[in-house]
Amino acid sequence: MNPTPLVEIEHLTKQYHGLERPALDDLSLALPAGRFFGLLGPNGAGKSTLIGLLCGLLTPTRGSVSILGMKMDSHPQQVKAVLGLVPQDLAIYPNLTARENLEFFGRIQGLHGQRLRTRIRDCLAIAHLDDLADRRAVNFSGGLKRRLNLVIGLIHEPRLLVLDEPTVGIDPQSRNFIHESLRALHRQGMTIVYTTHYMEEVEQLCDDVAIIDQGRMLTRGTVPELLLRHHNGAIEAQVQKEIPAAVAEALRGLPQVRDCHVAARAFTLRSDQPAQTLAAVVELLQRHNLPPASLSMGAMNLEQVFLALTGTRLRD
Repeated sequence: MNPTPLVEIEHLTKQYHGLERPALDDLSLALPAGRFFGLLGPNGAGKSTLIGLLCGLLTPTRGSVSILGMKMDSHPQQVKAVLGLVPQDLAIYPNLTARENLEFFGRIQGLHGQRLRTRIRDCLAIAHLDDLADRRAVNFSGGLKRRLNLVIGLIHEPRLLVLDEPTVGIDPQSRNFIHESLRALHRQGMTIVYTTHYMEEVEQLCDDVAIIDQGRMLTRGTVPELLLRHHNGAIEAQVQKEIPAAVAEALRGLPQVRDCHVAARAFTLRSDQPAQTLAAVVELLQRHNLPPASLSMGAMNLEQVFLALTGTRLRD
């Protein structure tokens, strides 16, 4: 008998008033304990809505979210007690010190006395803020603020940590520090849900990846599984000029092409005869004076899989 998943999302739908298409459309997902789960999707794919529903910040139109077997709608306080959220927008009080921020958010989570003091000490150590504990956060660099934002989400020792773009706008050294901190937490058994606009972060950190678009899950697996699953017959190109509509139509109409996604200066197509199609693609680009900046056959990285499935790059 399989154990109960740590996270179970069933037929989750969110329809915002006034919008024709649901932001999340009948999405189901089971997440075992101990996973480092990467959630990818272009802008408007439904990632933020899914995070909001997972953390109880939004109410679903249909469907349910359960964590450790407890449904969010019927046991919200118990569920939130085992969940930590690190939002993209900094959730810190700039005029409080690092220690005061941790104390404030710890008390909100019901901590007090020796346990609160111990957790503040441990979180300051995780963030390497021991020597800066009594400095006001307003005087921190962007990277130090991100470190404090991270450990605020850890103050109550959650079983599940949800991070929404935790490294946006910080320097490489601070990004690497956060990566190493998350790897250490994962090694200790923490389950992590991670969204990012940096594809390389998912490739380096996550052992389970899902790509969503238009509110639906397109694919899920480990990075090697996704590369193997989506490599067959894929041809990807980047060109040096905008792709005209007529060329996009010609690409879609090439013999043996099963599907074709065209962005402003890039396209990915899948063919039953990739070698023959590649020759036809080169001839078509030359005829329309569209010199390729790069041209490859087969999915060699997660970016190519993402482009093939969504028709856009992650940062577009």
